[in-house]
Amino acid sequence: MKASELKKLTEQELKDKLVELKKKLMNLRFQNAIGSLAKTSKIRETKKDIARVLTILNERTLKKG
Repeated sequence: MKASELKKLTEQELKDKLVELKKKLMNLRFQNAIGSLAKTSKIRETKKDIARVLTILNERTLKKG
C-alpha cells in the first residue's frame, strides 16, 4: 500500500488498518513458523506497511500539537 493512499484515510481508518496489519503480520509469522508460507517477503512488506501507517499517524499528531 502506498503512502499517498494512506494519507487519504481518516485517523480512525488508519488505526483500524494498523490493527488489521498487525493481525496479518502475526498470521504470516505463524505460517512461516509451521513452514506453510510460500513468499516470506510478505512479512517484510507487511512490516513496512505498518511503519507507513505509524508514520502518518505520528505526523498528524505532531501537526495537531
